[in-house]
Amino acid sequence: MAVRVIEVHESVFAEKDRIARETRHLLKAQGTFMVNLMASPGAGKTTTLLRTFNVLREEYSCGVMEADIDATVDADSMQAAGVRTIQVHTGGACAMDAVMTRDALQAFDTKDLDLLVLENVGNLVCPAEEDVGASCRVNILSVPEGDDKPLKYPLMFEVCDAVLINKIDAEAYFDFDRERAAANIRLRNPDAEIFFVSAKTGEGFDAWTDYLRGKIREWKSSAQVTGNEIT
Repeated sequence: MAVRVIEVHESVFAEKDRIARETRHLLKAQGTFMVNLMASPGAGKTTTLLRTFNVLREEYSCGVMEADIDATVDADSMQAAGVRTIQVHTGGACAMDAVMTRDALQAFDTKDLDLLVLENVGNLVCPAEEDVGASCRVNILSVPEGDDKPLKYPLMFEVCDAVLINKIDAEAYFDFDRERAAANIRLRNPDAEIFFVSAKTGEGFDAWTDYLRGKIREWKSSAQVTGNEIT
């Protein structure tokens, strides 16, 4: 019996890539800057977001999509803080993909949002593999995790536009070297912006939120919107 040969001329991810591009186009048309925020469980994503929104909420309309395998713990925290929130359960999937993100956006009115953050499922592998259509990808590396993580999880740091090194208030208690961490990140991604922050104390947040302000301005100014089309 002859072996059946299947010719594949198109990436199996082509459909997801198309949906991601459409999502980015839609967000650009409505002037919404979306951050895909990724990190390990416990790195401080939710605390970082709460402080970020507290700084920016007087200037921008903000919202968050909380992606989790189950539960509503983070979404509850966001809503309690007055942040417009939608909870997304991934049904066991270890990360959001373009289809899930598109469906969540359709259920979550984002037309008047300046800043939308997708708080992705916590891990350093799966989220880096998916283009969800975000305007920007950001990773949080926390001090307790160690400065070697960019070496062990290369793709996550290669795809990110910015890296927040969080929990620097606890630096004295861990074997963590700032210069070595930055060098390891630069090894994977020479263009990544690096911010040393503490979501607990607020240290370093001026630089981080200034970065976001600049990215939001660039995103909005680069889109000449006519109806639903971008020229």
